[in-house]
Amino acid sequence: MSTPLPGLTVHSIRGATQIAARTGGHGPAVLLLHGVGTASASFWAQFDALSATFQLIAWDAFGYGRSSDPPIPAPLDDYADAAAALLDAHGRHDAHVVGVSWGGVVATRLALRHPQRVRTLALVASTYGRRNNEALHEEFVERIDSLRRDGVRAWAQARVDRQVSPEAPPELRRRIVETAAASVRLAGLAAAIHTMADTDHRPQLGAVRAPTIVLCGDRDLITGPVESRVLAEGISGAELVLVPGGGHLLNQDKPAAVDAALQRHWHVFDGHEGGKA
Repeated sequence: MSTPLPGLTVHSIRGATQIAARTGGHGPAVLLLHGVGTASASFWAQFDALSATFQLIAWDAFGYGRSSDPPIPAPLDDYADAAAALLDAHGRHDAHVVGVSWGGVVATRLALRHPQRVRTLALVASTYGRRNNEALHEEFVERIDSLRRDGVRAWAQARVDRQVSPEAPPELRRRIVETAAASVRLAGLAAAIHTMADTDHRPQLGAVRAPTIVLCGDRDLITGPVESRVLAEGISGAELVLVPGGGHLLNQDKPAAVDAALQRHWHVFDGHEGGKA
């Protein structure tokens, strides 16, 4: 990586609530929202490739890294509102919003709840939610229990092979585990998982107005192409891009393909009505 990963800056967004974020680069704003088992450092490849022409803002969600623990309860709306407040803290009216996995669920809610804040939307290896899926709810409970029982590093090590393609290098696998070990906390992961379990965006996808691209690795074993197709078909005009050989943590597994698709999408739609640099 030629561009150093920016350090974390803590922003007060609402009373005593703090959100930590890594911010770097210059140009139109890009808000980067991570998945359940990772954090802002997971966007290392995007900072390397895109910060020359965009200002990247990658948050640590509630309960991750140096961010405040989530409120109890922690509805998905609170995450969307916090993302909008983080843009305010950077003096930004709107941004290109990129959500990876669970981060895409937050990004979708942001586009529905604060449409004027989302210049374009990119859903990477994401989903519409997990409400009404009892089998997956049991998996979620087991995931929280295993983190509590085994600790973050062992929990992340046990999951990493399912998150990337078989050809992913050992260095990437180590990076994924180290990012989790440094930033994932039980409070943050449990709250994020509960928002996933309580959400089903399928009836609302038609209300998303932001120009949208949906990216998915064709070897994603966690959300997968089926769920990405549902997102793309539900959002009017959305483009679906299947990345050959890509696993679930697609922005790290196949960063060149993801970064190229994002830049093309942003270039095409950067002037849509309401967008501001």
